[in-house]
Amino acid sequence: MAQPLVKKDDDRDDEAEYSPFLGIEKGSVLQEARVFNDPQLDARRCSQVITKLLYLLNQGETFTKVEATEVFFAVTKLFQSKDMGLRRMVYLMIKEISPSADEVIIVTSSLMKDMNSKIDMYRANAIRVLCRITDGTLLAQIERYLKQAIVDKNPVVASAALISGIHLLQTNPEIVKRWSNEVQEAVQSRAALVQFHALALLHQIRQNDRLAVSKLVTSLTRGSVRSPLAQCLLIRYTSQVIRESGNNTQSGERPFYDYLESCLRHKSEMVIFEAARAITELNGVTSRELTPAITVLQLFLSSSKPVLRFAAVRTLNKVAMTHPMAVTNCNIDMESLISDQNRSIATLAITTLLKTGNESSVDRLMKQITNFMSDIADEFKIVVVEAIRSLCLKFPLKYRSLMNFLSNILREEGGFDYKKAIVDSIVILIRDIPDAKEAGLLHLCEFIEDCEFTYLSTQILHFLGIEGPKTSDPSKYIRYVYNRVHLENAVVRASAVSTLAKFGAAVDALKPRIFVLLRRCLFDSDDEVRDRATLYLNTIGGDGSVVETDKDVKDFLFGPFDIPLVNLETSLKNYDPSEEAFDIKAVSKEVKSQPLAEKKATGKKPTGLGAPPIGPPSTVDAYERMLSAIPECANFGKLFKSSAPVELTEAETEYAVNVVKHIFDRHVVFQYNCTNTIPEQLLEDVVVIVDASEADEFSVLFSKPLRSLPYDSPGQTFVAFEKPEGVPTFGKFSNILKFIVKEVDPTTGEAEDDGVEDEYQLEDLEVVAADYVLKVGVSNFRNAWESLGPDCERVDEYGLGPRESLAEAVYTVINLLGLQPCEGTEEVPPNSRSHQCLLSGVFIGNVKVLVRLSFGLDGPKDVAMKLAVRSEDETVNDAIHEIVASG
Repeated sequence: MAQPLVKKDDDRDDEAEYSPFLGIEKGSVLQEARVFNDPQLDARRCSQVITKLLYLLNQGETFTKVEATEVFFAVTKLFQSKDMGLRRMVYLMIKEISPSADEVIIVTSSLMKDMNSKIDMYRANAIRVLCRITDGTLLAQIERYLKQAIVDKNPVVASAALISGIHLLQTNPEIVKRWSNEVQEAVQSRAALVQFHALALLHQIRQNDRLAVSKLVTSLTRGSVRSPLAQCLLIRYTSQVIRESGNNTQSGERPFYDYLESCLRHKSEMVIFEAARAITELNGVTSRELTPAITVLQLFLSSSKPVLRFAAVRTLNKVAMTHPMAVTNCNIDMESLISDQNRSIATLAITTLLKTGNESSVDRLMKQITNFMSDIADEFKIVVVEAIRSLCLKFPLKYRSLMNFLSNILREEGGFDYKKAIVDSIVILIRDIPDAKEAGLLHLCEFIEDCEFTYLSTQILHFLGIEGPKTSDPSKYIRYVYNRVHLENAVVRASAVSTLAKFGAAVDALKPRIFVLLRRCLFDSDDEVRDRATLYLNTIGGDGSVVETDKDVKDFLFGPFDIPLVNLETSLKNYDPSEEAFDIKAVSKEVKSQPLAEKKATGKKPTGLGAPPIGPPSTVDAYERMLSAIPECANFGKLFKSSAPVELTEAETEYAVNVVKHIFDRHVVFQYNCTNTIPEQLLEDVVVIVDASEADEFSVLFSKPLRSLPYDSPGQTFVAFEKPEGVPTFGKFSNILKFIVKEVDPTTGEAEDDGVEDEYQLEDLEVVAADYVLKVGVSNFRNAWESLGPDCERVDEYGLGPRESLAEAVYTVINLLGLQPCEGTEEVPPNSRSHQCLLSGVFIGNVKVLVRLSFGLDGPKDVAMKLAVRSEDETVNDAIHEIVASG
């Protein structure tokens, strides 16, 4: 549909797109920057060079310290030009190149001169630049000028000062909070943007004081706000106050509701929508409160502006989930939006109608949706399918038309997720609406005739095997199932064999036909298909006699399989073929512990046919849940960090042991993950004896042994230590694995009663500085770095020796420090000879730490590194340097 909008003229088909920055290189641009030193400045030429420099900076190009300094000093010479366009480019360049503290002094006097200039454009931009590059000391000197700028008559200057205040609030909150009187005066400004920025800053200053925010909202809702943007902000702050005070009101009246309702009559559409959305999102909103908001949203549905139509229909869609009856008055308007050119609007309209429609309108809606479905993407189709499923469950008598619709779209082209959503919907309708079962099963049978997705085919065949035999005429499904044996891949063929066996076991009259079909499967090319056919023929009774199927056979075919597959696999491996047959009842049903990385999340039960396996949960969450289940760890507080597993044994040894270090504020817990790799042994009372003689500051608290460790079944034992609170404590620990070993009879799987005490020497374990560092990113590294200041910095240089590449050196140091790379600096451009990497994190004790790494090739392979660390604690700086020095 959108193709004509992007089609080019025929005459221009062969033309390549041209970029003014094509082929720009840093070296050549730096050469061009020499024009800044010309006695007679060419303003246009200088602006072009600055544009190229800004482009390189924004594309991620890094300038060395020398290059950045040279560019900075050259740019400062451009202050002598009176060209206003060039002056604006100079301001931009100074902000982007981020001069160091020493260099800022050079340009400060020029900026302060501009800040007091008679030219408003100079003043506004000088304020922005000064506040961007200044530190706390200089800020105190210019604070008086900033206060004056906030109440300046020129709105551009006032807005610049207010925006600078918003940014400075993150780094120098105490100074900005002293501007409250001036900011409050700016809130009364007649300039729209000034009022908007002033209100935003005033709220940020007071945001931690609920009473102050409530007073601010109370004073401003009386009509002193004229700016539509500021009005939108005020509506949001009002909603916040309503949410926080809603539970405290004794009367039925909701505070500030009258103000929100009055905003529905505002001149600005933006304010009207913000107020309507705020009303619909109120906690426990009533139908009476909703009515005026729904009315204005209904008017927006017929607006000529697509953004208003989209905003209104999306809000109504959310309201329909909780108050469908309140939205029914808008149904006629929304029906006209089904044919809207914007498919997002059309999809939201259709799903809202499906939520709010009545039984009589279902057929009409289905006709409109049929034409609409072919024009939208799969992601929108899935939303519509889920809405149709909900509608069918709401009006079960309409299942025929809705089921036919789902069947028709199932035959159309579409991706896996779309087809799976349709199949899941049909399955749920079959389960919840008994009358829909036979029609739904036939639709599924027709779908698998040409289904291209193996997963869906096998799931549908499994479902057919359960529900098909319960229908009035099960024989009509046999043909569809047996066709899969001839026409599909091995996985689907094996699933079809199992489905045929279920029909034979459940319907005695079909047994002779099923036996014939299963015997044909004995000659299949795939061993899984042949094995299944052989198993089912012997289980159901392959002699051809039509007898009632035993209860045990039905339980085997249709009952839940409650034996863990790991236990079954272990028992089969240990089974020694003899006169005694393998007895599945002897297999343990106990769910044995697994390594945390292998555990699956037990989330919501999947709907429909189920879903492909979900990935493992967050390791940190899993560790926290596991440790909180240990009573002795209950009062340890919040888990700060869990390390990656450290191997304490070599590969292919009798016992495999690794350890995870869990760091708390006052405690360290070692989790030893143990695996017994000897089939003929059972280990009991497994414990790790830890010698902390080389870790003086640690004192052992408790040791939690592992009661039993069967073959190939991982288990955990724990040892906890106490350490000084909130400080990094280091030490070396030697470990010995102690246990009682019992011999296991390989034929019976039973262990002997008597055991022998034994021990196994493990590798030593160290708690190092990197264990106390947590990966935490920052949104703006430069601001965070400058906020700490050079007084909090320690710098040193290191030789990393020969390395495969610069990228390999960067990767190694990042992993060694355990900090979070920022702004994509972990990626090293190809063929680079130098690179800068920015890292951030939190040291134990909640100390923020920032690291700036500068790498360079010193010779063909040798890598040199300069490490600069900033934090509020000097001991943290030393600890980070110690990690690198010892690593």
